[in-house]
Amino acid sequence: MEKNIAVSQRESYSPSAFTELLWWLSTAEKEILVDSVIDRNRYRIIGMSVLATWIFATLAWAYFFSTMVAGLWIPVLLGLFMGFIILTIDRALIKGITKFNKRKFLPLLFRGLLAMTIGTFMAQPAVLYMFDKEIRLQTSLDNEKRKMVKRQELDSLYSNRKAELNRQNALLKNELDTKYAEVEKARNNFLSETDGSGGSGKVGIRDIALAKQKEYQKLDGEYQSILKTRQPLLDSNENLLRDWESKKQAEEDLFAQQLNNGFLTRVEAMNNLLKNNPALQFRYYLIVFILMLIELMPVIAKTLLPSGSYDEKVLLREEMEIALANSNAGKEQRLKEWYNQLAFEQDTEAITAFFSLTKEDRNEKMRSFSKQWKEDNHASFDGLWEKMKKDLLTKQEN
Repeated sequence: MEKNIAVSQRESYSPSAFTELLWWLSTAEKEILVDSVIDRNRYRIIGMSVLATWIFATLAWAYFFSTMVAGLWIPVLLGLFMGFIILTIDRALIKGITKFNKRKFLPLLFRGLLAMTIGTFMAQPAVLYMFDKEIRLQTSLDNEKRKMVKRQELDSLYSNRKAELNRQNALLKNELDTKYAEVEKARNNFLSETDGSGGSGKVGIRDIALAKQKEYQKLDGEYQSILKTRQPLLDSNENLLRDWESKKQAEEDLFAQQLNNGFLTRVEAMNNLLKNNPALQFRYYLIVFILMLIELMPVIAKTLLPSGSYDEKVLLREEMEIALANSNAGKEQRLKEWYNQLAFEQDTEAITAFFSLTKEDRNEKMRSFSKQWKEDNHASFDGLWEKMKKDLLTKQEN
């Protein structure tokens, strides 16, 4: 606790380094605040709220980047950078809230909306961290559903072409099977005639057996001919079907490799959890509200805490500096005008002295020009005048 200091000794108060840090976070001017005993603690409170928000923002952003970037140092550095940006925004917000403008609705509403936007986004990584196990389980289920959907899409992509090939293969196989059944029947008829179980009842190769043999051989030749033309087409269709199946499996494997537990995937998993879990919904919105209040703490603290002598001193100091600036500018202007006036007077005297000093010399030079003109019988008076204008007359200043 700070001890009460006598009025005559207040000028000896020296804040600690941590107190100066809190004052800096609260955007207070140390030179003015050091003499405001009551406001010192108020601005320490505001500084503590800014410090807490700064730490929370740094941790939240570091965790956010850890879900997207491998390693430790890069998320930490990015978290510190984004935390510094949040700190800068918070200091700008609370700097604009003073005793003389904090009751203005529109600026306060703008600051509140900005703080709520930042706070809502910052709450997402924190909630993901709190429900990490449940979200991981839901993410696994969602990824399996994505695999099923991908498989169905691939099946629908190849379904028409596969159905056409399967129908063609079925017709070819049916044709071959039908022809082979005829060959098999003819073969059995021939064999039954040779072993005596046929219609004639005679063993050996007889006329009827020979006829049935010829029929069997004819049908077998036709079957072999059809097989030579149909089997390559069947093999080609089967190879094409296997290629499509391999491509589909390769695309499924590639899609499975691209599935991850990134930030957006986990947010989607969290939304899926909230749809089917009312108990989780209540706790989720409660946690988001609490975390959003952490971001709003500096604005709330600066708005709710009463104003003391510090704001009055700041206003008076600002008015004094403005008055001094105007006074100094006026004095500087008068000095410049006085300098110009004295310079004008001195220059006037110098020019007057210059013309007085050179008057006799100019007359002497004119007499010299006149004498030369008189001695030169061919020189004109206009020529003399032009020469004297060039050498003796002055030029007007521009």
